[in-house]
Amino acid sequence: MYKAKAYSAASSTAPLASTVIQRREPTERDVQIEILYCGICHSDLHTVRDEWQSVMPTIYPCVPGHEIVGRVTKVGSAVTKFKAGDLAGVGCLVDSDHTCPSCKADLEQFCGNATFTYNSPDKHLGGVTYGGYSDSIVVDEHFVLRVPANLELAGVAPLLCAGITTYSPIHRWGDIKGKKVGVVGLGGLGHMGVKFAKAFGAHVVVFTTSPGKKEDALRLGADEVIISTDAEQMKQHAGTFNFILDTIAADHDLNAYINMLGLEGNITLVGAPDKPLALSSFALLFGRRSVSGSLIGGLAETQEMLDFCGKHNITSDVEIIPIQRVNEAYERLVKSDVKYRFSIDMASLKSE
Repeated sequence: MYKAKAYSAASSTAPLASTVIQRREPTERDVQIEILYCGICHSDLHTVRDEWQSVMPTIYPCVPGHEIVGRVTKVGSAVTKFKAGDLAGVGCLVDSDHTCPSCKADLEQFCGNATFTYNSPDKHLGGVTYGGYSDSIVVDEHFVLRVPANLELAGVAPLLCAGITTYSPIHRWGDIKGKKVGVVGLGGLGHMGVKFAKAFGAHVVVFTTSPGKKEDALRLGADEVIISTDAEQMKQHAGTFNFILDTIAADHDLNAYINMLGLEGNITLVGAPDKPLALSSFALLFGRRSVSGSLIGGLAETQEMLDFCGKHNITSDVEIIPIQRVNEAYERLVKSDVKYRFSIDMASLKSE
């Protein structure tokens, strides 16, 4: 084992603070990465504050972070895909059982024995895994991703969660070129949904409750913006969408957006409201519409997404912060006061 600098939370009410953690020395299949940037995901905040206690209780101390970009410093003897000096990324997963039907189908995110990047049982060291708010990480080669060299690294980090979360359902739905695609919400997920849908050739429409976001939505690539609280605007577009990506994590009227769908249209949820959403069966029956959900992506699809981003020069819009401002960033995240993701410059950790 070796010691690594990190930021951790000691309890659900404690601020994140500087600490030292143990990392394993690389095994023959492992890649050791110096972390250069780590994005801040809303999941980090939920986990640190134990807000998902009923589903995924937090074990403290907690070192969050699953949007990791860095440079390889060491590889195990059996590693074939990476060498020292390579750019590399790590997302929400660091291991799985490799043998279940989900793993064999390149859907490791649905493996019943998946190991998440943080707050998941650590089969190597015991305790739980520690994430990317650290100066380094050691990960099985299969769960390490190649990062296109032409992309700005701070903006790449959020692609490892926000990027794949929105890319996967848009890509999986099918050929959307020339189709009318809606994105509900223009936040950390929504702004990536707009970029991907536009890159796939769709006619992109953003639904927002904030008229002040219209200009930014158009800048990001939207063709139209609908103020969802304007009943007349909503009525004009009813029944015209092929696909809608719903990124809202707060309680909202899902039926209003189902009614925007045309025949056999689909709305996919990637936000996770705390309370169940009311669903009208008639809204689905009349139009043979469907509602589905989506969770990140497997390793193959995540690599495909990164390659797509490299080809189309897509990154997340980020505000770069030093690690010392992470608690302030959490408070701003609660208020949606960021355009559109925070990316931590981990060089700042060296001064700790």
